[in-house]
Amino acid sequence: MTQDEALQILKSGASVFLTGEPGSGKSYVAAQYAAYLRGEGVAVSMTASTGIAAAQLGGTTLHAWSGIGTKSTLARADLESIAKNRRVSERIKKARVLIIDEVSMLSGQTLSAVAQSCQHVRKSAAPFGGLQVVFVGDFLQLPPIVRPVSGADMESQDSEDHSPFAYASRVWRDLGPVICYLTEQHRQMDSAFTGVLSAIRANRCGKADFDLLAGRRLDHDTLPHGVTRLFTHNMDVDRINQAELLKLRGEIKSFVMTASGDRLLAESLKRGCLSPEHLELKRGAVVMFTKNDPEGRFVNGTLGVVSDFAREDGYPIVVTKSGSTIVAKPADWKINDEENVTAGISQIPLRLAWAITVHKSQGMSLDTAVIDLSHAFEYGQGYVALSRVRGLAGLHLLGWNQRALRVHPEALAKDASFRAASEAERAKLAAKDGYHALQQEFLQELKGSRQPRQDSRPGASIGNGNAYKKWTAEEDAALSARYKQGESVKAIAAALGRQHGGVRSRLVKLGLVMK
Repeated sequence: MTQDEALQILKSGASVFLTGEPGSGKSYVAAQYAAYLRGEGVAVSMTASTGIAAAQLGGTTLHAWSGIGTKSTLARADLESIAKNRRVSERIKKARVLIIDEVSMLSGQTLSAVAQSCQHVRKSAAPFGGLQVVFVGDFLQLPPIVRPVSGADMESQDSEDHSPFAYASRVWRDLGPVICYLTEQHRQMDSAFTGVLSAIRANRCGKADFDLLAGRRLDHDTLPHGVTRLFTHNMDVDRINQAELLKLRGEIKSFVMTASGDRLLAESLKRGCLSPEHLELKRGAVVMFTKNDPEGRFVNGTLGVVSDFAREDGYPIVVTKSGSTIVAKPADWKINDEENVTAGISQIPLRLAWAITVHKSQGMSLDTAVIDLSHAFEYGQGYVALSRVRGLAGLHLLGWNQRALRVHPEALAKDASFRAASEAERAKLAAKDGYHALQQEFLQELKGSRQPRQDSRPGASIGNGNAYKKWTAEEDAALSARYKQGESVKAIAAALGRQHGGVRSRLVKLGLVMK
């Protein structure tokens, strides 16, 4: 699916999962849609699973936006507390569209907690309280960390919410997002390298792929000078950076990060920020910019060398790989609550770049890198590292193990269904000529001049006005009869004008199926 096709579907009002390979433009499309909505005067909430991703979007963390904080499951008392928080409740009530970037880093239980918060505050049983939700992410990259859940007073009723992946949660199934799988590539233009990445993504690396990678293998004593190295473990990164810094002559210059606003949110920004709290530099230090420059002089991942320090203020002067000379002045990372800044940090947007971790590299684009995957321990780790590089000529490998070139098998199986679903939606899009009318209708709804639709997707059932109404005795009887006659949940939902998730939940409550 192209970026333009995905935008057309988004503008129709459907909840969407925007996915695709690294470099396909997922976050770009989400930002374009947000800009379109704001241009129409529609309130859109830009959120992400991490503080740094949220700062790059100009939004807030999903945890802060929804009021769940550090919790991934909610008790009734938690929901009441969220509803009583005026700032959070007003924010959720005001929202019309919720965008969640890096959704692949969220567990099913966390996503379900966010949905419960929205439902409770908005007083709606619809998924996420009736908001249009846009998920953005790629489940074949690094999976989320799932914490064990204890306690009987939790509102989540589905054991599958504890899956490592958000798509397995009940709320994802109930929402039923349209799958928009972006297939254009805007990072790697090297066809041979793209082929290797595609093979890794499919867990189908063959001899030709291994031979190409082997051709990029180097020994430790032949490493190119001044090239960023990616490692899987923090201790390797810290050891190399400190050792290289100590090799340089001259005085160390230190720059200390400052923080403001909400302490917990500021700490979240610090943990995710690529620039360290205490940045130590010398003349000759290999560095990398850690933020996109509004003026376009550098981007997150631009490499260079510290040539000197400015006389006036002592800020580092960096000569980039392209030959540009830039005075690196402090930059801000902020978390916004609508129009207000709730937390922020400020630091020189640099880090020592002889080495960085694969985890920290997610989201970057690098012209060249030395990568060591000999100790890869997580599915997707090698795929994330290799896909940071724009072409095979810029790739230098120290080694890899068996795990390095594999993605999570469960996520891979699901990815195939995502691709198929996206192609089906693309075919529907090509066959429909009424999208403009749908988009205008959705805008009117968002602006309050129309009653909300239950499902705005072209071809979806329009007879679902009962979707979130209380079940009657007659409906229960009809549901029981149809289910006992062998009708599918999908057929029953269409016949009764209900959502699939609602029918499933009612079957459980009536004792016709087990949870």
